[in-house]
Amino acid sequence: MKKFFLFLVTAGLLACGTTDKKAIPAAAGDRKAVTEADTTNITSIEWLDSIHSDLGKVREGQVVEVSYRFRNSGNKNLVFTSVSASCGCTVPEKPEKPYAPGEEGVIKAKFDSKGRQHGDVQKEVFVEANTNPRLQTLRFKVDITD
Repeated sequence: MKKFFLFLVTAGLLACGTTDKKAIPAAAGDRKAVTEADTTNITSIEWLDSIHSDLGKVREGQVVEVSYRFRNSGNKNLVFTSVSASCGCTVPEKPEKPYAPGEEGVIKAKFDSKGRQHGDVQKEVFVEANTNPRLQTLRFKVDITD
């Protein structure tokens, strides 16, 4: 009986020390594939205009448009994941097509000053793409008057 008990304890200890070798490489491989996929399609973006725009004075209620020109300065297609704004008064347009290396494009946003507080206002447009860093911030300011 002692030998049988010793056998069970030894088998239990050995089983606890082993791992499913098939699961680990697959999981590690999956993580590696995700990392490689993320880095193999990274490109770069060059802003052709300032990413800090001053739109000057606008009358309260006026809608103004701001544009940010860019160039794909990398060697992979530039793809925008999302383009969003810091508030609902600013509506950006997300470029839908991929931009080939060297190709230029424009990100536009419309700002509606209706009902906004008078004075200097600064707004942000957040751009997410397959670049490093992935998230970039474009800014503009306006001076809202009567």
